[in-house]
Amino acid sequence: MSFARPRNHGCRISDAWSLHGMQTIILENELLRVTVLVDKGGDIIEFRHKPTDLDFLYLAPGGVRNPNQSVASAPSGGAFLDYYSGGWNEILPNGGPPVNYKGAELGQHGEVSLIPWSYAILEDSPERVAVRMWVRPIRTPFFLEKTLSMEPGKPALMIEERLTNEGGETLHLMWGHHIAFGRPFLEEETVIDAPAGRFIVHEAMPGYEPRRFQPGVTADWPLIPAPDGALEDASLIPAYGETQAQEMAYLTDLSDGWYAITNPTRKIGFAIRFDPAIFSSIWYWQQLGNVAKGYPWWGRTHVAALEPWSSYPTNGLNEAIANDTALTLQPGQQIETSLTAVAYQGLTRVHEVTAQGAVSGQSA
Repeated sequence: MSFARPRNHGCRISDAWSLHGMQTIILENELLRVTVLVDKGGDIIEFRHKPTDLDFLYLAPGGVRNPNQSVASAPSGGAFLDYYSGGWNEILPNGGPPVNYKGAELGQHGEVSLIPWSYAILEDSPERVAVRMWVRPIRTPFFLEKTLSMEPGKPALMIEERLTNEGGETLHLMWGHHIAFGRPFLEEETVIDAPAGRFIVHEAMPGYEPRRFQPGVTADWPLIPAPDGALEDASLIPAYGETQAQEMAYLTDLSDGWYAITNPTRKIGFAIRFDPAIFSSIWYWQQLGNVAKGYPWWGRTHVAALEPWSSYPTNGLNEAIANDTALTLQPGQQIETSLTAVAYQGLTRVHEVTAQGAVSGQSA
């Protein structure tokens, strides 16, 4: 049963949708359509700029799959890669491979990214639409709430979040927004703008070759040593077919909380504003030119992700605790934060992204 009011103008929100048996919500205005899989981690699987019919987000070759029956024996989300469909995933409390934290077995990117969330439509008018979503993980006593909203005339999605430790002891966590971009947005060369100071390249990983940059190196953003010793501009993502390389790295020392990724040929891009006090680094993940072989990519992936994260590296919660990048919540403590994601046109580079979704930069 739909709780949204029927309307074909202004801002709209509808929960009258199901994708492969999963509750789905669509928010839209005249400029933007956002599709949310409530029953799969609250994933955003579409962020479409309507005037150009461009969806910025990556869609994995296997498409969208319903994990709800299969993860019953592994509710912490150990099957993340089995059901990774691309898009925008919220990750908490573990980033990276499976770990044991205080007796809880947490799967890769577990545990809120695969389980169903609850929801309620809060506002449904031509002037504003909003939906509240919430989830309690199975193995850790967190309570995560977020409200997604949209207003007319703005190609922007506003997100307000609140995280609570409902347990009776201090808890650590990693919190990330895993936002992956794909074709056709990445068909031509794209550029990344971010107020970062350092770029930390993840150490060598078995089977993770060839790399764009020297494993383990730390350098000033954006000029980074390549494997041959030459400096390469990490702010540039080569067009599809130009390069075959993989990378995992981290943008740190943020002077402000935003990034933008632009296709300068089409003069269109995606930007996000976030709180750098909580999301203090941006994970930089790339699988370019169908180079990644074997499970789960099988030589058919061209993707670049830029992910606001509380912690790094992608080695799991226990390492983030050891290097003092994990967040800590006392019993009953809450964290509140907000993000603004926006599509923009007419720019080739970006200089600033405001909390209201205003993007400024250069047009040539």
